[in-house]
Amino acid sequence: MTTTQAVSGAPAAAWPVRTVPVGGDTTVAVRRHPEYDAERPPAVLVHGLGGSSLNWAPLVGNLLDVVAAEMVDLPGFGFSSPPHDGDYSVSAHCRAVEGLILSLNRGPVHLLGNSMGGAIATRLAARRPDLVRTLTLVSPALPDRKPQVTALPTALMAVPGFAAALGRVTRNMTPEQRTRVSVGLCFGEPQMLSEQEFTDFVAEYRRRLGLPYMVDAFTRSARGVVTSYLERGPRSLWKQAAAVQAPTLLVYGRRDKLVGSRMARRAAATFPDPRLLMVPESGHVAMLEHPRVVARGFRDLLADTGKPLPQAEAR
Repeated sequence: MTTTQAVSGAPAAAWPVRTVPVGGDTTVAVRRHPEYDAERPPAVLVHGLGGSSLNWAPLVGNLLDVVAAEMVDLPGFGFSSPPHDGDYSVSAHCRAVEGLILSLNRGPVHLLGNSMGGAIATRLAARRPDLVRTLTLVSPALPDRKPQVTALPTALMAVPGFAAALGRVTRNMTPEQRTRVSVGLCFGEPQMLSEQEFTDFVAEYRRRLGLPYMVDAFTRSARGVVTSYLERGPRSLWKQAAAVQAPTLLVYGRRDKLVGSRMARRAAATFPDPRLLMVPESGHVAMLEHPRVVARGFRDLLADTGKPLPQAEAR
């Protein structure tokens, strides 16, 4: 199965999307698989910086028989409009996801987050344990005192003026070239990406380039992540991780260029009820590169926590 095909064969970009009010004037776009089954337990999936709901398509295609997945586009990303107040902090994104879960009126949910989405999910699980049944984090963006050199350009996007300077340097790059750089940074084995998958990534990137708020959403969200790293006291993400009550699956890629796999040890020692899944060949987006491996880990989490599973094997 490719990153852009559902189990049913429908392109993920064509999966049904609806707009959901999540509080105040904020709305988010939420995507479902065409074979969405509302009788399944609810799951909410939160993408990372620069990503979208489509990042979860391969994993959702492998979990149709165990969850009813709601894949959210955070404000300013995917098909979601930017927030009216311009707040792209981790806490603001957290409130948007909380509003989505409350709108479902079916909680608690299985909450999954990747990268920045992992930080958002961690904060939400700590603040609202009543809304989170299990927590699955794929390369979560939790504070690292010694970030990898390859992660520094992303962090520097939070510095005022850096995004504009980078834009001047890269203004002559084509969407194909930009996408290739992004894939090389996020994937452990970028050479394994099929031509169709790469073409789909380019098409989505080209669409986003046409949005007037794309750069602002990215830079302000990057700034929000960096700011969250500096928070202390009860707002510290590591203290919030230690307060999470939900059973937690931690997924790390050995070839991750953005979140060092060495962080897995600290995460496993901090979350109160952890399970650790290391994916040797994966980079920063294991749910895209190795969806079946992550799906098996998620199924094991459900089985381990006493949630009944159907007899079907992972797809």
